[in-house]
Amino acid sequence: MEFFKLEIVTPGGVIFDNNVKQVTLPGSEGEFGVLAGHATLVSLLDTGVIVIDTVESKEIAVAINSGYVKVDEEKTLCIVDGAVAISGDDNEIAAAIEEAKELLKSAETTNATIATAVSKIEKIKG
Repeated sequence: MEFFKLEIVTPGGVIFDNNVKQVTLPGSEGEFGVLAGHATLVSLLDTGVIVIDTVESKEIAVAINSGYVKVDEEKTLCIVDGAVAISGDDNEIAAAIEEAKELLKSAETTNATIATAVSKIEKIKG
């Protein structure tokens, strides 16, 4: 399987920078997936959850409140206003989930979009 570089950047710095198998993004027109060799595009990102499938076949979720993405054949760059990565041990994940919920609820978007994203976050803790 081919890999590509994914970078997620906030005003506070880089949240994620690594090679990945696939990423699913909350586009303004709906969720979409990106694989290596994807056609070039630029899209707005809506409030939601970026789901990353790593090279090691681990799934990482990153809650975002808004931003944009630039995709080309070898790299995907997400520039977002706010983001919370949900990873680590059980205590870190629990704290990150609460922080992600607050980030999502503070976003200026529809209640349905926020509810969908919060629901996706709550499923992570199992």
